[in-house]
Amino acid sequence: MTEHQIPSDTRRDQLAERLERLLSDRRLIVGSNRGPLEFHLTPDGRLQPRRGSGAIVTAFNILLQGYDFSWIANAMGEGDRRALAAAEGGVIRSPLPTQKVSVRYVVTPRRVYHKFYNIFCNPLLWFLQHYMWSAPYTPNVDGTVHDAWTNGYEPVNRAFADAVLEEVARADAPPIVILQDYHLYLVGGMVREQAPDALIYHYVHIPWPGPRLWQLLPASMRNAICESLCACDLVGFQSRLDVRAFLECCEGFVPGASVDFGAGTVTANGHTTRVRAYPTSIDVEEVRQIAASPRTEEYARRVETIRSPHTVVRVDRTEPSKNITRGFRAYQILLQEHPELHRQVTFLAFLVPSRTHIKQYERYQDEIANLVKSINSAYGQPDWQPIQVFAENNYTQAMAGLRLYDTLMVNPVVDGMNLVAKEGPVVNDRNGVLILSEASSAYEQLQVGALGVAPADLEGTAQTLYQAITMSPEERQRRGAALVDAIEREDVTHWLLSQVDDLIDLR
Repeated sequence: MTEHQIPSDTRRDQLAERLERLLSDRRLIVGSNRGPLEFHLTPDGRLQPRRGSGAIVTAFNILLQGYDFSWIANAMGEGDRRALAAAEGGVIRSPLPTQKVSVRYVVTPRRVYHKFYNIFCNPLLWFLQHYMWSAPYTPNVDGTVHDAWTNGYEPVNRAFADAVLEEVARADAPPIVILQDYHLYLVGGMVREQAPDALIYHYVHIPWPGPRLWQLLPASMRNAICESLCACDLVGFQSRLDVRAFLECCEGFVPGASVDFGAGTVTANGHTTRVRAYPTSIDVEEVRQIAASPRTEEYARRVETIRSPHTVVRVDRTEPSKNITRGFRAYQILLQEHPELHRQVTFLAFLVPSRTHIKQYERYQDEIANLVKSINSAYGQPDWQPIQVFAENNYTQAMAGLRLYDTLMVNPVVDGMNLVAKEGPVVNDRNGVLILSEASSAYEQLQVGALGVAPADLEGTAQTLYQAITMSPEERQRRGAALVDAIEREDVTHWLLSQVDDLIDLR
């Protein structure tokens, strides 16, 4: 039986067996900026526990439901701080019935967290790693940024490392430490200094650019980041391109490093780090359950009333990296070049406002609004608007759109892993066509069925839109089936299983 024929239940059984083997005599410690549990204050001052938001928590849902382990996260608000103050020993056992985890909150002064998150992590690292800076002009690494590194990023990472080391001290054997994303690049090196026998794994959810882009940052910063990651036993990325870029950075920025590109390893200071690609995926069954829920059905009925013979859909956060305006401009070109498609093709955009406190994001949202207004003014009619925007954080409404698209546009400038490109095909009811940026990490897996576009190519994207609109039913069905097969074959269980297998091999 080949891997793609293995039923999902069997894969889950395999994952459970491997996790039992991995964790039979070792404590698991996970660290991330946001945790699996958040406490909100009710109007009368009571603490209300809720499942944490974010892709990391969703991806680890299988672990949260079945295993007792420790998760270290930043206290995100006053509710978390109050819950921590009332917790015995600084550890909170999750009160949620779907979680067995113990949470330890990291609390740093608000001004320190502000420098860590709002100046260094976002926008500096996020923009750098998503290729969003205009190098001749930005970023400008001035005294404020240096201060944010020294008095924000470093101390928050040190606080996380100290919390990890407290958990290490409670373990009977060297634990397994899994660190998540760009917020905690320095933690692995800090933990390694005090816990040389710990098994440390760092997974990076966002793109990793090559050394030329990292050279925009001072050597003291970029070298410290790479050296800390090389203190881990395993470093994971979304794509093979990210793996190669990281190896190139280690070769250039880590003194004395020996890089084996074929084996995907870095040896520095007598320690060898494996570097691997683990493309994140979705829980196919869970996504389909949400798509079939009564609430989604209700939204689907509403969306049906505004559909055209052909409906283009996109679902995105309003971030510049998502390339929303270029997608709309390509649609504008389509309307210019094919007037016969007026009233026949409608673009529905489900856009979630994102990071509105960052001025670059605020400007981008204004650009989106102005462009939509311009296109609708030029081509709209009293009973037809070419573009309709749903600007709200409403997952089930967006899921209704994914069910009903004829074409799904996912054209980011660059992405870690765009899960919309995987959610759409598995819930779509109409043999919809996926237009996918070749710069998205999802393209490595989904090019078997997607129509690829270069993210800056307006004319090419417009032509691809026309290709999708005029595609035969037979080809639409063939491409859709290929996408579903690829996504089901490499679902979230497969993603976790591949990482667990490598961690077992490193024990």
